Amino acid sequence: MRKEYDFSKARPNPYAKRLKKPVTIRLDAGTIAYFKKLAGESEIPYQTLINLYLRDCAATGRRLALRWRPSRAGAA
Repeated sequence: MRKEYDFSKARPNPYAKRLKKPVTIRLDAGTIAYFKKLAGESEIPYQTLINLYLRDCAATGRRLALRWRPSRAGAA
């Protein structure tokens, strides 16, 4: 290794925006099992499959249809 390096002609990484960022996410066991099964069938790591799915949802603007039902706790 050199004692000194010349970075005067260095430029920023043009792919820096595409780098992945590690995050902590809590998923239930069934969801992980589903993606691991798909990973085994497609020979793609399960975390990559989850990322591809979420990227597709974000790119297409897909939203989960949630319908909240009124609580029945107060019903007689």
